[in-house]
Order: sequence, then C-alpha cells, then structure tokens
Amino acid sequence: MEQALPHLNKKAAVHRSGMTAEVRRAEEAIDSALSGRRTAVVSGGDAGVYGMAGAIFEVAAARGVSLGREPGQLRIKVAAGAPALVAAAALLGAPLTHDFCAISLSDRLTPWELIEKRLDLAAQGDFVIALYNPKSKSREWQLSRAAEILLKRRPADQPVGIVSRAGRPSQGVVITTLGEMAEAQVDMQTLVVIGNQSTFVYQNFMITPRGYIDKYGDRIKKPE
Repeated sequence: MEQALPHLNKKAAVHRSGMTAEVRRAEEAIDSALSGRRTAVVSGGDAGVYGMAGAIFEVAAARGVSLGREPGQLRIKVAAGAPALVAAAALLGAPLTHDFCAISLSDRLTPWELIEKRLDLAAQGDFVIALYNPKSKSREWQLSRAAEILLKRRPADQPVGIVSRAGRPSQGVVITTLGEMAEAQVDMQTLVVIGNQSTFVYQNFMITPRGYIDKYGDRIKKPE
C-alpha cells in the first residue's frame, strides 16, 4: 500500500498484515472507524470476491455493530474493483462469455470434501471454471487433485488458461490443456480458467462461444 499510495504516507497511519490475519485486521479497522477515524481496508482484486469485505461484515455482525449513517453507527462502503477472474479473462481473450463459476482451492476455511463436490458438480454442469488459490507453500497437491476430478467428466484437451499477477509488470499468460494443467507453474497469485465443452483456442486466444455464430452465422460476411 505504501508504494501504491505514497501520498498518504504523511497523512495516514498504515497497518500491514498477511494471510490468516483477516479477522484481526477487520476488528482493528472497525475499532478505528468507530473511534471516529476515516479508515480504509485495502484488499487485492475486488474486496467482495474472496476479499476483505466479507471479513468486515462478518466481524461487524458477530460483534453486533450497528450499521448506518447515524452517530455511533458504523458506515461501511465497499469500493468495486476488478476481480482477478475478470482481469485474467481480458488477457486470455473471451473465456467467460457464457455461464461460469469461481471455486477456491484453499481448504483453510472450507472443507476439502465440499470443494471436491463443487468441482464435480461444476464439471457436470459444463460451467467454465475459474480456480482461485490453486497452490501455496503449504498446499501443493490440490491442483493435481482438482485435475483428477475434472478429467472424470471432461476431455484432456479442454483448453485451460493460466494467468499470474494480472496487470502487474511480472504478469504471465499461458494457455494449456486440462490434461497438462497439474504441471503448470502456479501460486496464490495465479488464476486458472478451465473452459467448457465449447471453449476453443484461436490464434493464442481462449474463447467460449455465447452462441452468436450458431444463431446468426448465416449473416456473417464470408471471406472471398
């Protein structure tokens, strides 16, 4: 935050914390705001998509904090950002132009059995699947297991997009297949997009048809 917003350094007190400290950070932010300070919680991507907005509201509800604009109440405003799946999709081409879902492979807060169930049902429903948190230093097997589950329902040549650090100088974009997905270099800042049965690759772009060609293809000007 200090590097992204250097003009605030002289005016604001900056508190930093990493993973697993979300509840403490939420409580500190709520206490700061209730004391009369203007307080901002910075979250990567969109705060409401696997971000800090949920933690703030959950802690506020657990503590019985009154929300609103009146004196003594806590006013919470969530600023919309660019979700990682949207940033990744823009770099890949158009993989999310039909029905899709997002699933986090982190079992820190969600039982792995439930994650497996969601993966299987999403595969059955032919959703494009965006995988968040595919691997961390303490979680190295989940992506391979996810591939095993999906390969029971889907072909090995189904397109998969791997986007790391979207929008940053070190961003990386790779298009591979479901059969090769488990071997991809991924970490917590990587988004994995798995296509559906209609998804195809055209000149290094990953495309999931919405159905326009099927319905209106006869109107398209053909090459001479």
